[in-house]
Amino acid sequence: MKDLNNEKGFIKFILTLIILILLVYAGIVFGKPYYKYSALKSDAKEIARITIGEVDRAKEQVLERAHELKIPLSEDKITVTKTEKTVRIRTSWSETVDYLGLYQKTFNFKIDVEE
Repeated sequence: MKDLNNEKGFIKFILTLIILILLVYAGIVFGKPYYKYSALKSDAKEIARITIGEVDRAKEQVLERAHELKIPLSEDKITVTKTEKTVRIRTSWSETVDYLGLYQKTFNFKIDVEE
């Protein structure tokens, strides 16, 4: 607390705080697409597990969940195939993250689950 009373200590404190805030913000911005990917993959596994031959219904459920998660996914990007014993759901999409207008990164996600 003694260092905050002089000018150098206060400036170091403010700079450290700003850097910490920027790092936390970067973690949130870049972590959100991975969270959405993980959530949709988990839901797709569950949908494949409980779907009994209803290919169109499974596709609708995956698309509905993608829209709930705000994933830019269209119906033609979702493939649901049924074999004798399994249901396979495949999809892919790209998502671009913008960090304060300074840096942009495009993430490509693919889901291929079979239950």
